Amino acid sequence: MLVVDDVRKHFGGVRAVDGVSFQVARGEIRAIIGPNGAGKTTLFNILSGRYRPDTGTIHLEDRRVDGLPPSELVRAGVGRSFQITNIFPGLSVVDNVVAAIAATRYHWTMFRPYRSMTSLQEEAFEYLRQVGLADKANYVASALSHGEQRHLEIALTLATRPRLLLLDEPTAGMAASESRRTMDLIESLVAAHNLTVVFTEHDMNVVFSVAHRITVMHRGRVMAEGPPEDIRRDERVIAAYLGDEA
Repeated sequence: MLVVDDVRKHFGGVRAVDGVSFQVARGEIRAIIGPNGAGKTTLFNILSGRYRPDTGTIHLEDRRVDGLPPSELVRAGVGRSFQITNIFPGLSVVDNVVAAIAATRYHWTMFRPYRSMTSLQEEAFEYLRQVGLADKANYVASALSHGEQRHLEIALTLATRPRLLLLDEPTAGMAASESRRTMDLIESLVAAHNLTVVFTEHDMNVVFSVAHRITVMHRGRVMAEGPPEDIRRDERVIAAYLGDEA
């Protein structure tokens, strides 16, 4: 699904991403971990089109996508959920999702108001049902709990019909029970929508329980890669990052 080949991004003399290569199979849940300053956020910003790599290539299936702006990446099948919740707090929950559908798939004019189209409302309710928010469809989004707002953001991302889902710290700020529910949700959506997921995460309990494979970054490079059981035993990873977590 995703092929990253020798991607580099420098900021002055800082090699934030320094020759990163990896491949993600269709249907895989891939975690990218590493200590602060490892280059995870820069890599994520490259994958989602916020940064253009200095060198290297990124292919989504057979299409080269490095350097495409975020709007084009969405149309190519890439959806991203941000570490800081990115919703419309003043809109109702359902109107958040309707707006996401409209923005990515339709051209609207004052003569064609989106609220009049029953099909969009029905589709929006279906995404909310899948993330467990159908009963709160008419709530103002700002009234949702933190975990519910993150689930709403996932619904907004689903509304763009992605094939590759990028999740930046999906459980940030959550209690352990909320974190587990969120990752259970993501696993169920992978199966239901044939999604491929790449996510960053600091909670190693989440990483080791959910990821099929883990890519470990250190100082802008890939230090190690493999299934969770191999990463947990890797002495280089333990010394650089995991420590007592292992």
